[in-house]
Amino acid sequence: MKVQAVYNSKILKKGLEFAADNSLLFGATASFVLSAAVRSPIILLTPRTDTENKKYACAKSLASGAVNYLTVLALSLPCSKAISKIDKNPSKYLKKETIEVLKSGEKSLAKSRRYSFATQLFKLGLGFVLAAPKSFLTCSLIPKIMSGFSPKKDKNSQVSFTGMYNDGISNLSKGIGKLIDTGFVRGMSDKFHNTNFEHHMMTVTDIFATVAFMLQTSKSKKIEENRKKPLMYNAALSTGFCIAGSYLLSKILNKPSEKFIKKFSEANKNSPKLEKYIEGIKVVKPTLILGGIYYIAIPLISTFLADRFDGKKLTKEVNNGL
Repeated sequence: MKVQAVYNSKILKKGLEFAADNSLLFGATASFVLSAAVRSPIILLTPRTDTENKKYACAKSLASGAVNYLTVLALSLPCSKAISKIDKNPSKYLKKETIEVLKSGEKSLAKSRRYSFATQLFKLGLGFVLAAPKSFLTCSLIPKIMSGFSPKKDKNSQVSFTGMYNDGISNLSKGIGKLIDTGFVRGMSDKFHNTNFEHHMMTVTDIFATVAFMLQTSKSKKIEENRKKPLMYNAALSTGFCIAGSYLLSKILNKPSEKFIKKFSEANKNSPKLEKYIEGIKVVKPTLILGGIYYIAIPLISTFLADRFDGKKLTKEVNNGL
């Protein structure tokens, strides 16, 4: 009975629906919570590691989480609302031919994995587009956060973010609809709809964001020169370990997740939102796997190794005098 209650949980269903409709924002929210509440303390507790390097890694984690959440919050909602309009009235925004191709025998677009691919391509693809700007902002925020570790206060350290919302959601829906109508998107939907594309999209975005961050860090004039390499090594190691570990763990969890989807589908077979819930599960799975590895398992390892790869041990600043 308790297990059955999980499958029928209103909170779970709301969460899955949110993940399906706002996949990028769901990921950003999870990342923000984990970076502030879990990753930063783990980094600061890393043993036998230079204190300042730990502080810079912690500052990077906090800056990255905040920038990711705020930029995604400001820009992903219009995209999600625009796609929601297409969901509700596809014939208004998509060509008849596109609808038939994406349905591919299904009774409706909502049940089509091809249509799910096309829409998630835009929702998760926005994360890729934002990767470089977010990395620039993250790098810019690190010195400001570092100032919080010292008694000195910078009165000019406030950073403001302004959301760019407007009433042009319908125009955005039309623009997205025209892109979905293209042979390129339709072809990709047909070719990759049965792949683990949600995970792949997140992985490509993480790689691009990490490379952009490393480039910005190397050029930064506000980050101390002797702290740049450990910071860049930390970012590269974190991303590398995270991607490798996430695919391994995802493969291990394939059968349990398929079993969960099957039982969840049986318990909610009469729900008109069943396909939306399943879409949400496919977003939640890689998000939690990547988040769990990146924010819990990796920080201690990457901070420890980055400090040693730098080759410049400042023994006087190492915790506990070690």
